[in-house]
Amino acid sequence: MLFRRFLGALALCLFGLSAAPALAQQGDPSFNLVNRSGRLIFEAYASLAIDQDWGPDRLGDNALPNGRSFALRLPQGPCMWDLRVVYERANGPAEEKRSINLCTVTEVVFDGRQMAQTPQPRPQPTPPQRSTATGNPSFNLVNQSRVTVMEAYVSLSTEQEWGPDRLGNDTVPAGRNFAIRLPEGPCLHDVRFVYENGQSDERRGVNLCDVTNLVLPLQRQ
Repeated sequence: MLFRRFLGALALCLFGLSAAPALAQQGDPSFNLVNRSGRLIFEAYASLAIDQDWGPDRLGDNALPNGRSFALRLPQGPCMWDLRVVYERANGPAEEKRSINLCTVTEVVFDGRQMAQTPQPRPQPTPPQRSTATGNPSFNLVNQSRVTVMEAYVSLSTEQEWGPDRLGNDTVPAGRNFAIRLPEGPCLHDVRFVYENGQSDERRGVNLCDVTNLVLPLQRQ
């Protein structure tokens, strides 16, 4: 009788292990993003399946032509991810793939078959922004991303160089703030932030005199 109870308990344990959610699996989720949609991919997002936001554009300043691939390097850890690509510019059609175990694949193909068909309104083109407003452009950098910010650059929109790293020897871990103090003067600045995973976040022509808290990741315009 005791032996049968032991076997029953062992069977339950083995069943529990086999039924453990794939979300608990750990490994390397990096993969090659392959574009076979016949369109140009302008944005690509990858976030853990348990997260509520997409985070930064993983392509950065790149675009992915049809027939080409792009290596997305993701940190070691959970395997279950959601993916999203955006075709064209200015709120173009998007395609998503949910709850993919990236630790078991080497490439993910987007072919446009599941592309959202609802047309998105396109903003009217506006001339390049020019501003003579002056004031106090200092702000608080609020890191609501999932990774540490290693570098921060802020330069006048009229300048061609980013200048020095405003963090110096400091970093801004996820969930923390950092006060960036700038001299009184022109309000219009360009900003760039570099994360510990090598990804970057940029925004041009920001009126920092109207900003108290600049939250990362930056919302795409």
